[in-house]
Amino acid sequence: MTDLQCAVLAFEARTVWWRYVGAKEEAVLVELGLSPTRYTQVLVQVLGEPEAAAVEPLVVRRLQRLADARRAGRAARAPGAGRG
Repeated sequence: MTDLQCAVLAFEARTVWWRYVGAKEEAVLVELGLSPTRYTQVLVQVLGEPEAAAVEPLVVRRLQRLADARRAGRAARAPGAGRG
C-alpha cells in the first residue's frame, strides 16, 4: 500500500462519528490535503488492497458492510426491483 493509502486507512480508523455536517470533509482537507471526492477514490482503492484487511481488519470489514448495504439499497430502488 502507498503512504497515501495508509494515511487514508489510518484516518478512517480513528474517525467514525462526526458532530456536524461537513466536519469529516473539512478534516480530510486539513489533515490529508484531499478533496472529499479524491479521499473517497483513495478509500475505494484501499478496500481493494489485500494488505488493508491485515492492517485494519475491523475498519475494512465495517466499510465493506456499508458499501454492501448501499449497493443493496440501490438495487432495491432500481426500476423493476421487487417484481417477479
